[in-house]
Amino acid sequence: MPLVKRSIEPRHLCRGALPHGVTSELECVTNSTLAAIIKQLGGLSRHAEDIFGELFNEANSFYLRMSSLQERVDQLAVKVTQLDSTVEEVSLQDINMRKAFKSSTIQDQQVVSRTSVPNPVVEMYRRCDKPPPLNILSPYRDDKKDALKFYTDSSYFFNLWKEKMLQATEDKRKEKRRQKVSGCPAHPDRSHSRQAPPRSPLSISEQQRQVDDPGREVKKVRKARNRRQEWNVLAYDKEFRPDARLTPSPYHGTSPEGSLSPDSRYAANMPPE
Repeated sequence: MPLVKRSIEPRHLCRGALPHGVTSELECVTNSTLAAIIKQLGGLSRHAEDIFGELFNEANSFYLRMSSLQERVDQLAVKVTQLDSTVEEVSLQDINMRKAFKSSTIQDQQVVSRTSVPNPVVEMYRRCDKPPPLNILSPYRDDKKDALKFYTDSSYFFNLWKEKMLQATEDKRKEKRRQKVSGCPAHPDRSHSRQAPPRSPLSISEQQRQVDDPGREVKKVRKARNRRQEWNVLAYDKEFRPDARLTPSPYHGTSPEGSLSPDSRYAANMPPE
């Protein structure tokens, strides 16, 4: 639901009940409409003054920030022009003896607070109805909680945000502690480590090498990937594709490029005329 920041009253100029005992109803309606128009113009002028006041404050703060930035740029330009790397030599000891840089820029804090609420919103807040006096029932509660907070609680969203931030900090602390204990970094999205795939049995030559030199680690070299062979296999339908786990590919050594295209395979299978 959008919040109306500025509302001009009255919205309906000619609506209203006529008082009793009026002799000229038309004249009464005309006068009441004129009075409502004057009141509406007064509210419009008040909102216009408030809008221009906000624009002036924003422009003034922007000017102050730009003036401060221009002053810092001028000071930096003077320092840069005075530096000469061929004449001045700074030793490592002088660099370590210098104080660390500390910015003097003041950060904006408490941007959303009671003092930063616009005047129309403050007036609207003051015109709202007060909550029911449920706080008089707080002494009769066994849990010692404020009874009014069950009806309205302005600090609910802040407390919810605070709990989420504290929970996130506690989770990071537990993750760091778990990494220190295990000795290896863990990915935050993986709760369980993947199991290593089963190793294939060693060949006869690898077993012989392991027998000759038991302390030597045997490493298996992965076969080179042949993209042309994969494309040629994918050119067949699924039921005619060879099973690479049981039999080697029938397209090895058929051409100097490692495989044949579907057209060349069709021409090779045709009987000679």
